[in-house]
Amino acid sequence: MIKFLDLKKINEPHEVAFTEKFKQLLNSGWYILGSEVEIFEKNYAKFCNSNHCIGVGNGLDALILIFKAHLALGNLQKNDEVIVPANTYIASVLAILEVGLVPVFIEPNIDTFNIDVFKIQDKVTPKTKAILVVNLYGQLAQQDEINSIAIKNNLFIVEDAAQSHGAVGNFMNTENHEILRWSAAAYSFYPSKNLGALGDAGAVTTNNFILAKTISMLRNYGSEQKYYNEIIGVNSRLDEIQASFLNVKLPFLAAENNRRREIASRYLAEIKNKKLKLPYWDNSENHVFHLFVILVDDRNVFMNFMTENQIETNIHYPVAPHKQNALKNFNNLHFPITEKIHAHCVSLPLNPILTNDQVSKIINAINSY
Repeated sequence: MIKFLDLKKINEPHEVAFTEKFKQLLNSGWYILGSEVEIFEKNYAKFCNSNHCIGVGNGLDALILIFKAHLALGNLQKNDEVIVPANTYIASVLAILEVGLVPVFIEPNIDTFNIDVFKIQDKVTPKTKAILVVNLYGQLAQQDEINSIAIKNNLFIVEDAAQSHGAVGNFMNTENHEILRWSAAAYSFYPSKNLGALGDAGAVTTNNFILAKTISMLRNYGSEQKYYNEIIGVNSRLDEIQASFLNVKLPFLAAENNRRREIASRYLAEIKNKKLKLPYWDNSENHVFHLFVILVDDRNVFMNFMTENQIETNIHYPVAPHKQNALKNFNNLHFPITEKIHAHCVSLPLNPILTNDQVSKIINAINSY
């Protein structure tokens, strides 16, 4: 059976290094916000070409803390509207609601699965103050167009980069615009991510010193100096042991992302089956293929067929946020493109440990469907 994702096998090459890191940490006697977190923050900021990185407890907290920082600084007010793609993972929406902001859903582009930039402007109102950009499945959204809309309407940009570690876009340099200087990105290092910890972990990157300082305080009870609390904060610190594991894995991320692109290139070139809709990719480094998602009319039949051929598949995600029981206030909304994606999407196995023979088996099975 070709597993959809084998985390044990993915982490196996790092076992010796993990063990050594754990021994060092145990012997250090310093387990919270120590040298491993500092090293990771420095190296991940450099990896992302960003001035600042703040390690936090998980990806959801990363988003929440960005919004909390904007609220604490007076950039946002309670009940302000935040534009967000309708087909995102629910965490994006939960972050908006958690801090008392209002999500405004926008349909995605059916080809890229990212927000349809041509539908944003019509939803902007005097209450709209931010855009939550989601790089779904690992592909960067159309940032140039989004930046233009943000500049035109004076909207803050928050980036949900939980699935796009290492994705690179050739975007215009627009940081001289004041509103874009407040941009920040939230990352998740959940074990299944391209850069995955061995538990929950997350981070925020930004070029804005004030925003970085505020988020750094917020994650640690609102404190910059121990026992002196400047603002109302929370406890959401990147764990020292998870930071040590991430420090082991980070140097391999670029090569692993390239391997993901190689596999995706084969899928796109060699899968020839009109019963499937393959995703769009322009062959640039703007996609790191955290997931390779196709659309299939008869999803259950297809997934059963793949199982019979000893290939695991998955669904990301079966229910759109606005149709979740937890978000009953939005259940009356209707987004046909979003709902089509959630009803027909299937994720194929795609990770750095897949062999060429396994990739060929997956392609051949799909072509025979």
